Amino acid sequence: MRLLNFHTAPGRARLGLVENGVVLDLTALAGADERFRSVVSLIADGPPALERARALADRHRSDAARWAALDGCEHAPLIGSAQRVFAVGLNYADHAAENNLPIPDAPVFFTKLASGVVPAGRAIPLPACSQQVDYEAELAVMIGRRVRHASEAAARECIAGYTILNDVTARDLQIQHSQWFRGKNCDGFAPLGPWLVTADEVRDPDDLDITLRLNGRERQRSNSRNLIFKPPALIAFLSRTLTLEPGDIITTGTPAGVGFHGKPPVFLQPGDVVEVEVSGVGVLRNPVVCEET
Repeated sequence: MRLLNFHTAPGRARLGLVENGVVLDLTALAGADERFRSVVSLIADGPPALERARALADRHRSDAARWAALDGCEHAPLIGSAQRVFAVGLNYADHAAENNLPIPDAPVFFTKLASGVVPAGRAIPLPACSQQVDYEAELAVMIGRRVRHASEAAARECIAGYTILNDVTARDLQIQHSQWFRGKNCDGFAPLGPWLVTADEVRDPDDLDITLRLNGRERQRSNSRNLIFKPPALIAFLSRTLTLEPGDIITTGTPAGVGFHGKPPVFLQPGDVVEVEVSGVGVLRNPVVCEET
């Protein structure tokens, strides 16, 4: 299933299921069932809620009046403020090489604030404090159950599904500081979406093409087979440090081709459109604007 949070009008976001360019409003169909308020609330309830979602889709698949055109809906953030985004650096050998850094012996984690998450279609604001805002295409996973001290085999079973993150980064701010927090966490620096594809629909998560296009021109291309640490290894490693909760996001790092290392460097400008595509998952598309001050 492809699950998203969306608006059809101003007001509270709703949970939807996407098929062939149309959206089924699961919140409306489920009535008072609180599990169907958002992607995270559905995922947190586990298999019973997911099975009911599938049953609702099967029951109403031929009822055209229940399905709305996806391009007429506004995407809402995939996660809420209670969830966490754990990002990983230097997880492709070619990206480590373009930074003149060795391949790490262990995953290099940092955090992206959930307050910076924006959905597909929402603009990435360029902050006045940076002149070097860059893109980073990343496959991401959502945790589906509480995880602590997991083996890699157990960690794979904890993946609810797959999505896409653009790890937008202010390079000048990143370089000014001894750690990455400020450069990674300006408002709107975590585009995430366009939806969550449940794990059962991703045939081989270790063979997904990952592409980034800036204004239609390809800037990054790789495949998840090139990850140094695959998602189960990342989850197992992090779970030895802290408890992961349903709805938490773990990204997998970006391949070579970031704008900072272009010749000449390429940074995001007002009017740009960034597209990150992962095969079998979808396309995360966001325009770029100047921050309102």
